[in-house]
Amino acid sequence: MLLFGPLFPLILVGFFIFSGLRVLQEYERGVLFRLGRLMGARGPGLIFVIPGIERMVKVSTRIITTDVPPQDVVTKDNVSIIVNAVILFRVVDPVKAVNNVESYLESTFQYAQTTLRSVLGSAELDEVLSEREVLNKKIQEILDHHTEPWGIKVTAVEIKQVDLPKEMQRAMATQAEAERQRRAKVISAAGEAQAAAKLVEAAQAMEKHPAALQLRYLQTLQEIATENNSTTIFPVPIDFLRPFMNLLDRGKEKEV
Repeated sequence: MLLFGPLFPLILVGFFIFSGLRVLQEYERGVLFRLGRLMGARGPGLIFVIPGIERMVKVSTRIITTDVPPQDVVTKDNVSIIVNAVILFRVVDPVKAVNNVESYLESTFQYAQTTLRSVLGSAELDEVLSEREVLNKKIQEILDHHTEPWGIKVTAVEIKQVDLPKEMQRAMATQAEAERQRRAKVISAAGEAQAAAKLVEAAQAMEKHPAALQLRYLQTLQEIATENNSTTIFPVPIDFLRPFMNLLDRGKEKEV
């Protein structure tokens, strides 16, 4: 007891110092309050908090990913849809995140839901389906502007899924099928027009060169004879026999 008596104050001081030591990771900050007064942010590393006098609130500065649950939204053109999204944000000012709002996580989450419904409710269904990047950017800018006083930086907003009513899904499927049929007919008509133009060019070329027409006729006969084994009777154009008839006429003139 005699030895323990002189060491007691040292043990008490050591325990007091040890109980006030805090270790903050690289991605953590500690907001310090001394007797209720804000003293600023500390960390990372080893810091000392005076027991009973100072209080530290630990804040993570890493990116936080939050899923916004499905929200019922009525678009500008009165179509009821169900939309969910994901939001990525992080704390850039730990002092504001602790001192200016009661719970920056809950506040950001709730405000994200209302902003999602507001922005999508002011857009038409076609915009929601085809211009997600624009809407994502708009929601991100609105959230970032309103959470800045809380020390929060919204880095990204992504609309994950848009659920449509079954009646709207059937109507869109019918519309898509009609659009595909229209494109097929347009392509087919364009092909026929190009083929007709080429046939006109070929006819004009053969008109200038009758021998080409005869060669084409012979080529057609060869193709049909190769592909079809049955007997086929073809009319022979008179132009094709004209050279032989001319030779016959000349022979008769010589005999006379």
